[in-house]
Amino acid sequence: MNGAFEVGAAGLRAEQKALEILANNIANVNTAGFKRSETQFSEILAQRANAEIAEPVATGDILAAAGGVRVTARETFLSQGTLRPTDNPLDIAIDGQGFIELMGPNGRSLFWRGGRLQVNEDGLLATAAGLPLRATINVPMDLSALAISADGIVSAETTAGDRLELGQIGLVRVERETELERVEGGLLQLVDGARPIDTVAAEDGSGRLVQGSIEESNVALTEEMVQMMIVQRAYAANAQAVQIADQLAAITNNLRQ
Repeated sequence: MNGAFEVGAAGLRAEQKALEILANNIANVNTAGFKRSETQFSEILAQRANAEIAEPVATGDILAAAGGVRVTARETFLSQGTLRPTDNPLDIAIDGQGFIELMGPNGRSLFWRGGRLQVNEDGLLATAAGLPLRATINVPMDLSALAISADGIVSAETTAGDRLELGQIGLVRVERETELERVEGGLLQLVDGARPIDTVAAEDGSGRLVQGSIEESNVALTEEMVQMMIVQRAYAANAQAVQIADQLAAITNNLRQ
């Protein structure tokens, strides 16, 4: 097979993956706490090109690509998004690099950048999707007001006028962004072997909690659109390379006849 086909096809696959990631960023531009991802590319080494010169290849052999590009990583950027006040006491955001730890299915730890809270069927403070906070904050049935301080202290006022301290929401952080991977629902989890660092909000450098606000995504729509145009042009160039290789193959076949 003509190596140009392999190179062009590898480029098409890589640019298609980059386009999918850009489209996901743009689709989630209004998703609270969403963190944008970026594709990392690397060159495919030309392992067969020199070998072909020294050792002729028999007719019918399938040649490896003489070069090209491939996607080697999908990097997630955890930069701070803008905090948007909502005045809803059940909305919570993090001003900093920390995460709220959640109890996922089968006890798995999931990490959340905040959003809308609710009281689930077990009386625990949980996300809108029903995942309880790892801090297991029990909320009284006769709740009339809920307050969350910057250091995560959760206090409530009952309909009888009693004031109760319910617990404290801690934050966790990681040493490197590569220790986290994205899961469904805008949540993150640790990769195998990584360990979270438990911190106290507003004290240990992981940020502070902000009640009544939502963190917007860190997607810059203009930058994403520019990148999309660059990817589109690269895709078109690779498609043209495949087309020209096909035309050359047709010329070669006609010469043989």
